[in-house]
Amino acid sequence: MTEAPALWAVLPAAGVGRRMGSAVPKQYLDLAGRAVIEHTLDLFVADPRIRGVAVALGREDAYWGDTGYADHPKVMRAPGGAERCHSVLNALGVLEGRAGDDDWVLVHDAARPCLRVADLDRLIEALMDDPVGGLLGIQVRDTMKRAGEGERIETTVDRSSLWHAYTPQMFRLGLLRHALHDALEAGDLVTDDASAMERLGRAPRLIEGHADNIKITRAEDLPLARFYLQQQGRI
Repeated sequence: MTEAPALWAVLPAAGVGRRMGSAVPKQYLDLAGRAVIEHTLDLFVADPRIRGVAVALGREDAYWGDTGYADHPKVMRAPGGAERCHSVLNALGVLEGRAGDDDWVLVHDAARPCLRVADLDRLIEALMDDPVGGLLGIQVRDTMKRAGEGERIETTVDRSSLWHAYTPQMFRLGLLRHALHDALEAGDLVTDDASAMERLGRAPRLIEGHADNIKITRAEDLPLARFYLQQQGRI
């Protein structure tokens, strides 16, 4: 009997968070008494389906050692890269030898601490037998404008087929590694994993999640994240 593919997680966490205007990288900012990245890791470490988590950290990261997951047996450290795509690829390299090419990898932003357990479950259940993989997202609700010169509206964009791309993004390890290598060799610094798959002609599946799966990029996002975690009963 063939063993079912395993699940692994990857967290690119080498960013410095310039838009936060803080000396501390956004993944280490205080959120209800703990670092943002600790809240993010909680779901993946606690999930028995996920065998391990590779966290890609900057070479001069001075904060990781103070987190509660620095010495956790389920968490592996990978070298961060110049861009997100480099960090993800490095983390996949750390998984090699432990994971197989057909295993699934869940790539999740370190600065998205409010992922719901129900959304993670929905994503995994929907994609375990999918030929490509996919990602969490939500359909665009606002009217969308394309700007032209001088920040003036050039046109209104039809929003009926537009989605906000969130994470986790779930793909087979071997295919994702190939997709990222292919993008980087072409000089394309893809900003998410689905984009790398799209370059290969694959069509990742969109799984609807919730809008509270926010990515912390600005100072005003922290109190909002705290509110969402309180609503979820996680703090």
